[in-house]
Amino acid sequence: MTDKTVWLVTGAGRGLGVHIARAALDAGHAVVATARSTEAIITALGEHENLLAVALDVTDPQAATAAVAATVERFGQLDVLVNNAGSFQAGFFEEMTPEAFRSQIETTLFGPVNVTRAALPQMRTQRSGLVVTISSTAGIASTGDFLTAYAASKFGVEGFMEALATEVEPFGIRTMLVEPGFFRTELLSPQSTQYAEPTIEDYTDRTRQTVQAWRSMDGKQGGDPAKLATALVHLSALPEPPARFAAGADAVDVFEAKAATLLAQADAHRELSTNLAHDDA
Repeated sequence: MTDKTVWLVTGAGRGLGVHIARAALDAGHAVVATARSTEAIITALGEHENLLAVALDVTDPQAATAAVAATVERFGQLDVLVNNAGSFQAGFFEEMTPEAFRSQIETTLFGPVNVTRAALPQMRTQRSGLVVTISSTAGIASTGDFLTAYAASKFGVEGFMEALATEVEPFGIRTMLVEPGFFRTELLSPQSTQYAEPTIEDYTDRTRQTVQAWRSMDGKQGGDPAKLATALVHLSALPEPPARFAAGADAVDVFEAKAATLLAQADAHRELSTNLAHDDA
C-alpha cells in the first residue's frame, strides 16, 4: 500500500466507526464513511476534503455495491475495508423471536458478507487490499446469558473471514479479524441494543438481573475506542497485518482461556478420539 490509502468504514455514523474514520483521516488517508444516514456522518466527523459520506444499509447487497462504486469513483481505489456496522439483539434464546434472531444474523454476519463481496472485485483488480472485520470476544467464547444470536453471528464472521483469507491471499488481499472486549462504544445503548420481551416465567429473575447488568455497563466500559481506532490504523499499515487481533486486556484473557479450554477438551478423551478410524485406515 502507498502512504495514503483509501478506507471504506461501515457503521461510521456513531460509536467505534466514527473513531476509526477519524483516526484514518488524522493519519492522512482518504475515508468513505458509511451509515444509514449521511447526516449522522457529517454531524460526527464534519466536512473534510478526504471524506466522502455514503448512505449504506449493510443488509442491502445492491447498496453495498453502490458504496464501493462511489469509493472508486471519488478516490480511484479501495485499500482498506472495515466491516464495523453492528447491533445487539439481546435475550434468552427461547424468548427471542425468530425475526429478531434473523435480524442479528442479517446485520452482523451477512452485512460483512455483502460489503466484502462488493469490495473484492476492486481489490482483486488492484492485486492489493485489506479486509478488516470487527468481530467480538463473543466470537471466540460465549460465556454469558443473552448472547445466542450475537455470538452466532460473530462465530460465523470468524469462520467466514478465516476461510476467505486463503482464497484471496494469492491476489495480495489480506484479512484481519478484530475481537474487542468491552469498549466504551454505543453497542449497549438503546440505539444499538434491543432486548427480547420477557415471556417465560422460568427466566424472569435472570432476565431482570441480566438487563440491569448490561444497562449498568453502558458508558462505563474500560476500553477506549479512540485508542483501538489508532491501533487499527497502525496494524493496517503493517506488511503482514495479524489474522486476529485481541483488542483489550480482557480480550487477551478470553483468547488465553479459550485456548486452554480447547487443549483440555482435546486431551479429555484423547484415547477415544484417536481410535475412531477404520481398522484398515
